[in-house]
Amino acid sequence: MARKRPRSGIAAAVDIGSYSVHLLVANVRGHVLEPRHDESAYLGLGRAIDENGSLGDARERLVETMSSFVMRAWSFGASTVTIVGTDPLRRATDADQAVAEIATSTGLEVGVLGHDEEALVALIGVQAGRPVLRDTAVVDVGGGSTEVLAVGPAREPEAVGLPLGATRLTGMHVQHDPPTSAEAAALLGYSLLEMAKAPEFAPAELIAVGGTARSLLRVGPRLANRALTHRRVRRALTLMTTEPAAATAERYGIRLSRAHVLAAGASILLGALDRYRLDRLRVAAGGLREGLILAASTAGPSWRTELRELARGWDR
Repeated sequence: MARKRPRSGIAAAVDIGSYSVHLLVANVRGHVLEPRHDESAYLGLGRAIDENGSLGDARERLVETMSSFVMRAWSFGASTVTIVGTDPLRRATDADQAVAEIATSTGLEVGVLGHDEEALVALIGVQAGRPVLRDTAVVDVGGGSTEVLAVGPAREPEAVGLPLGATRLTGMHVQHDPPTSAEAAALLGYSLLEMAKAPEFAPAELIAVGGTARSLLRVGPRLANRALTHRRVRRALTLMTTEPAAATAERYGIRLSRAHVLAAGASILLGALDRYRLDRLRVAAGGLREGLILAASTAGPSWRTELRELARGWDR
């Protein structure tokens, strides 16, 4: 177990994803984060890359958004702002140019995370920097990719990145709104096929990270906990084939752009449940941004080089 002492204060993290760009500003008090500001902007970077191979015109919007987010973080009193890019900056042919332009605009470096790094940071956010006490699989569903991590008290973290992002999968298999039954079947079939590449494991628990999983908590009767059963996720997938995304968004209070990709997200989670032979999963309250703040507040500028140690958790 890592023996660290997180710095107290106000810190911020920004992650550049295929679906959205997110900012979180929080008070750091040991293992506890108290959010001060949480904001996201839908830029559709993954779709731009799928169509053109590059960010193209979306790069200017990205730089403007990053400048705005960093200024907002400073205005809330953040002493540090950690910026990372995930799937879009791993795939875009003009990623280096985007990173350079963001650095010029904000004065801050952008770290482009590999799949392993992204999964480890998400684990820190899920655990709030505490040790993992039982065999656990973490599935982080993004817009362009999904990271699956297997970890346990006696098992070193093992992560795999899969081309199963909700936005990316929707673009591959869905042409109608709502998706047809055949399109829903294609989403699920592809998810099951790709999820077979996730680490071999028999976890006691499956934890889902990301906006897709949080949105699925809203679809259907209100839940007293953050657990999604296989049956409930399957019902949500079926529901997506019966009404347009706009109706789903209005009924359940979900952003319209998210509702358009929710069938793909449900399929990915069903694939994870099938892979690990579990009937339910827990939707994490924390994830990538929380993990970034905790890692950077605990290890300082060298947090990336200490990720595997940080992922084991710390006791102070």
